[in-house]
This record gives sequence, C-alpha cells and structure tokens, in this order.
Amino acid sequence: MRRTLPQRPQGSYGGPVTAQDDQSRRGVHTTDPVGTWVTQDRHIRHELLPDGRYVEARGRREAAYTGRYWMEGNHVEYLDDTGFTADGDFVDGVLHHAGMVMHRVGAEEGAG
Repeated sequence: MRRTLPQRPQGSYGGPVTAQDDQSRRGVHTTDPVGTWVTQDRHIRHELLPDGRYVEARGRREAAYTGRYWMEGNHVEYLDDTGFTADGDFVDGVLHHAGMVMHRVGAEEGAG
C-alpha cells in the first residue's frame, strides 16, 4: 500500500537524498541495490540508479513511477515524484517489495 510522506528527506546541504548520502550515514549495505530488479514474469521492473533515483516499469509503461530511493541497512524506502512512498527489503539477494519478489537481472542474462 502506498502512503504519503509529510516531507521529502534531505541529503547533503539540504538537497535530495542520494545513495552516497545514505551510505555515509548508515554504513555499508550487504546488498548493493543498484541495477534492474524484475518480477518472475518481468511485468514489474525497478531500475535502481546509482544517483539515488529509480524508474519503475509496469508492463508496457516504461516509466510508470519515477522518484528517489534510499537505503536503511537492507531496507529500501521509495519516494515517488508525486509524493507517495513505498518500501521493501533485500533478503539473500532478493528484493521483497509490496508483496512481490524481485530478482536482479544479471549481465550474463542480457548477453544471450
């Protein structure tokens, strides 16, 4: 379920939160979130970018949701550009988000 966050989190110098800000505050994560995460049927796809931005694709909608993300240990928080929030957890290299199980798309997978 999505919920509204009262205000956007602030990063360095009052700007938006980035992955680098998060790492400096909370230490090293056991899961590197950067990359593309997909459901088994590939209908939902999250591209987590190194600058703390994300793009969520749903079916043929390549940018159904866009926004920022930040990590709290192995927990990820999302804040989309309309102000809604969502979250998820990385467990054993798998992203659990909103009742979905998402796996990282590997570089070797795209080669074939």
